[in-house]
Amino acid sequence: MYKVKLRSFEGPFDLLVFLIETAEMSIYDIRISEITSQYLSYIREMEDRNIEVAEEFMVLAATLIEIKARMVIPREDSQGEPVIEDDPRQELVQRILEYKKFKELAGQLQEAEDRESHVYTKPKEDISEYLENPEEVLKLEMDSLVSGFMLFLRKKKKIEDVRRHYTRVERERSRMEHRIFSILTKVRKHTGQIFNFRDLVEDKKDRRDIIVTFTSVLEMAKERVIDLRQKKIYGNIEIKAGENVEKDDILKRYAPEGFTGEVQSEQ
Repeated sequence: MYKVKLRSFEGPFDLLVFLIETAEMSIYDIRISEITSQYLSYIREMEDRNIEVAEEFMVLAATLIEIKARMVIPREDSQGEPVIEDDPRQELVQRILEYKKFKELAGQLQEAEDRESHVYTKPKEDISEYLENPEEVLKLEMDSLVSGFMLFLRKKKKIEDVRRHYTRVERERSRMEHRIFSILTKVRKHTGQIFNFRDLVEDKKDRRDIIVTFTSVLEMAKERVIDLRQKKIYGNIEIKAGENVEKDDILKRYAPEGFTGEVQSEQ
C-alpha cells in the first residue's frame, strides 16, 4: 500500500487529488478501495499527531466509504433480483473535475496578483487648468523672430566649435602619449646613449609631427625621465636618460592599451 507522508492540504479534495495523481490513477477509473484506504490512513495519522481534523475531511471519508460499500455489496430488489445502477463513482468524479477547474483558475488569479504587486501606478492629477484655458499664440515681429533664429545658429556653431576643439585636443594628446612611449622605450634600451632631437622626429617634413615630438620631450624632461642639453641658441638638442627613466609606473602611464611587456635596458 502507498504510504502518504504527512503534509498540509488546503482541503479534502486537495488530499484526494494528490493521492490519485501519486498513484497514477485515471480520475475516470478510480480504484476506490485503494484510495479510501490511503485517505483513511492519512486521517488516522493526523489524529495520532494530535492535529485537528476538519469536518469536511470526515465528510469526504464517509462518502468514500459509502462508494466503496456500494461497489462491493451488490444491491437487490424486493424479489431478490440484482439491481443495475450507475457507477457510484460518477458523482465523485464530477466533483473532482470541478475542484481541479476552480483550483486552476485560483492559480491563474494568484499569478495575476503576483504580477500586479510589482506594478506601481501614479495617482490621477487635475489637469483641467491646462484643458480649459484657450491656446496662447506667440506673437513676434519678424525682426525678433530673425534675431532669435540667428542667436540659435550662433549657439549651435559655438557648440560645434567646442566639440571640434575637444576632439582635436584628445587626438593630439593621444599622439603625444604615443610619442612619449616611443621615445621612452628607445632611451631605456640605450641608457648610456645621447640622442639628437631630430633623430626622434618620425616625419621630419611634417611640422605638426615636429611640434608633437618637441612637446613630448618637454613633458618627459619635466618628469626627469630624460635630461636635455643645448650648447647654443637654435642649436641641436641633445637627449639622454634621466634619473626617473627606469620607473615602471611612468612607462605604464604612457603605454598603449594591451601593453604587458617590459623594456630591457642595454648598457
